[in-house]
Amino acid sequence: MCGIIGVASNKPSVDKLLIGLLRQEYRGYDSAGLAIFDEKEQIQVFKSTGKVAELQNSIGLNPVNGNTGIAHTRWATHGLPTEANAHPHHSNNKVFVIHNGIIENHQEIRTTLKALGYVFESETDTEVIAHLIHAKMTDSNLSLVESLKAAVKDLRGAYAIGAVCKSEPGILAAARKGSPLVIGMGFGENFIASDQLALADFAENFVFLEEGDLAEISATDVTYWNLEDKQVDRPVVVAKSLGETVDKGEYRHFMLKEINEQPAKIKGLLEGQLTESGVQEEIFGPNAPEIFKNVAAVQIVACGTSFHAGTVAKYWLEGLAGLPCSVEVASEFRYRNKVVAPNTLFVTISQSGETADTLACLSAAKDAGYLSRLGICNVPSSSLARESDLVFLTKAGPEIGVASTKAFTTQLVGLLMLTLILGRHHGLSSVAENAINNSLRALPDSLDAVMKLEDQIIEMAEDFDQKEHALFLGRGIHYPVAMEGALKLKEISYIHAEAYPAGELKHGPLALVDSEMPVVAVAPNDDLLEKLQSNLEEVRARGGKLYVFGHSEAHHDDESITKFIELPEVPELIAPLIYSIPLQLLAYHVAILKGTDIDQPRNLAKSVTVE
Repeated sequence: MCGIIGVASNKPSVDKLLIGLLRQEYRGYDSAGLAIFDEKEQIQVFKSTGKVAELQNSIGLNPVNGNTGIAHTRWATHGLPTEANAHPHHSNNKVFVIHNGIIENHQEIRTTLKALGYVFESETDTEVIAHLIHAKMTDSNLSLVESLKAAVKDLRGAYAIGAVCKSEPGILAAARKGSPLVIGMGFGENFIASDQLALADFAENFVFLEEGDLAEISATDVTYWNLEDKQVDRPVVVAKSLGETVDKGEYRHFMLKEINEQPAKIKGLLEGQLTESGVQEEIFGPNAPEIFKNVAAVQIVACGTSFHAGTVAKYWLEGLAGLPCSVEVASEFRYRNKVVAPNTLFVTISQSGETADTLACLSAAKDAGYLSRLGICNVPSSSLARESDLVFLTKAGPEIGVASTKAFTTQLVGLLMLTLILGRHHGLSSVAENAINNSLRALPDSLDAVMKLEDQIIEMAEDFDQKEHALFLGRGIHYPVAMEGALKLKEISYIHAEAYPAGELKHGPLALVDSEMPVVAVAPNDDLLEKLQSNLEEVRARGGKLYVFGHSEAHHDDESITKFIELPEVPELIAPLIYSIPLQLLAYHVAILKGTDIDQPRNLAKSVTVE
C-alpha cells in the first residue's frame, strides 16, 4: 500500500510532487521516491527510506528542475523498507513505474522475465510491472500507454499504476484495478493520485478511474480507455477547498485534533440529518424508503475500527428494531460460503471507502441475493460510496491519524440513525424514537463534558508508561467499546492490549491477571453493572489493578479501584459514543509517554488498499 502522485506539466513540478507525497504520507511511510524529467529530458531518480522529509533532504542536496514525473510513498508488502525496494522501479533505465496494490502472480512473471534476460534489483512485486511494460514495448514497438495496456492483461491482483518512459517526455500513463486512482485537472497540467486530498492545492476538477480503466495524461489532455480497450469519456467531479482541514492547527498531533473535533463533527452531522420530525429516510438515498420497509435482516461487513462500530450496531438493530443482524470481518466473510436470508440489507462500513477486503465483499454481494447494499463511509468520492446502492456519508472530514477516532463515532451516529429508520417499520414506538432523537440532540454537549476529563486521563495514563500488556473489559454493548479501546492502545502505544466480555474472564483470561496487568473496565450504570462488578471482584482477588470508567456512586468509595473516572450520566443507547472518547484519550496520552509516532505508528497505514 502506498500513496501515488504523478504530474504531466509545462511548469516546474518537483515541489508539487513532494507536497502530494506529504498529503498522502499517512497511507505509507516506510520509504519514498521520485522520478522526474530534467531540463535535458533525462529522468532523474531520488529514493530514501523513512519519511518524505528524508526524500526532501536528498533532493535538496542535488536539486532538479523538471515538469513531468511520478512519486510514491511506500508501505511495505513485498520486501523490507530499503532504498532498493522503494519506488519508482525501472526497467533498463527506460521505463519507470510506481504502483499501489499487490500483484499476485509476480513470481510467475518474474520467472518468465528472468528467462528473457531481465535483471531484478528489488524484492518487490512492482518491479515486474516495469520490466513487463518494457518487454511489451520492445517486442512490438508500442507506445508507453499501449505497452501498459498489454502488460496489465498479464497481471493478477490489484493495482494502481503510474508510469513514465524516457522516450516519451511529457507523457504519463496510468491504470487502475482494485486500487483507487484519481485524475486531477489543473491549469496547463494534469495529475494522478491515490487520494484526491493529495491534489487539493492543484486541482478542482477530478475524474475517478473506474475498474479496469487506463489513461494517457499530458499537460493539456487526458484520454481514457475502459477494460475492453475502448476509448471512453469519464464524468468530471468538481471539488473545492479539499485542503482546509489537513493542518494540525494548535494541536501536537492529528490524532489529538481529530479526537477534539468529535463534538463539532457530530453536531454538524446531526444538524444536517436530524430534523424536528426525526431522521429522514432519504438521507440514505432516494430509493431508501421503498427498500427499508422490506428489510427483514441486516448483514454488516467491515474491518478494524469499522467492525467495532458494526458490532455496537448489532445491539441496536436487534434490541430496538428487532431485526436479526450479523457482523463479520470482511477478510473472513469474503472467503466463506454464505446463506443469504430473504430481504437482507447488506451494509459495508469504511472510513476511507477504499478498504480492499470490504470492497471485495461489496462487489460479491451485488449478485448474491441481497435486498440492497448500503455503504457507510466518510469519503463521498470513494469506491465504496460510488458502488453502493445506498450511501450514508459520515461527514467527519479528512482523518489523517492512522488510529481512527472521529470516523468511528460518526459511523456510530449513522448506524443509530439507520436503526431508528428500520425500527419504524418493525414496531419501534414514536415515543421511543423521540426519546432517542432527543438523546442524539444532546450528544454534542455530553461529548464536550467528556473532553473536560482529559487531565484526569493524563494522570491515569502515567500508570501505563512501563506496562507491556493491558486487558479491557466490557459487557453487552460496551464489549465492542472495550475492543475499540484495546485497539487504540495497541495501535499507537505498542502495548499489547486485548478486550474480552467481562463474563469470559473465568474462561481463560483471568490467568493473565496480576499486579503488573492493568485492567480497564467500561462500566456505565446499566442493567449489566452488577454482573460486571462481580467480574471485577475476580480481578481484585488476583491482585489486578483496576481502571474504571463509569458513573455509579458505588465506584466512588471503592478503595480497591486503582483509578476511577466518572463520566456524565447519559441515556444507555448513546453511552457507547460517550465511553469511546476517554479510551481514545487514554491511548493517546499513554503513547505520548511512550514516545511513539502517534499519527504514523510503525507497520500500519491509514487506507488498507491491499488484501
